[in-house]
Amino acid sequence: MINALKDAVTSRAALAFASRHLAPYGTVEHLKIDSQHKTIDISCHLHGEPTPIQLKVESYVVETESGKKFFHAKSFTCSRPWLQSLLTDFAVNRRIELPPWAAAAL
Repeated sequence: MINALKDAVTSRAALAFASRHLAPYGTVEHLKIDSQHKTIDISCHLHGEPTPIQLKVESYVVETESGKKFFHAKSFTCSRPWLQSLLTDFAVNRRIELPPWAAAAL
């Protein structure tokens, strides 16, 4: 119950965060974090795409280094093969520094 509530609050904050960063490319319509299973479900509508894209971070790791927390996506699945390949080539295991609110929640 507590995890579900924490994930719901974190998902809302992450949706706003992702929306700001992805605004030049499209809109994020849905984002749901499951911190217990280490998964993230995302639905976004990218400019030029006729329908929303479904993306799932199948597993992720949060690591601490020098007092900072970093996010690593270990694997993705995506409804568009071209984006699946792009994410596999450029996003898997890429370290992303987390803002403090995200570091505490994930």
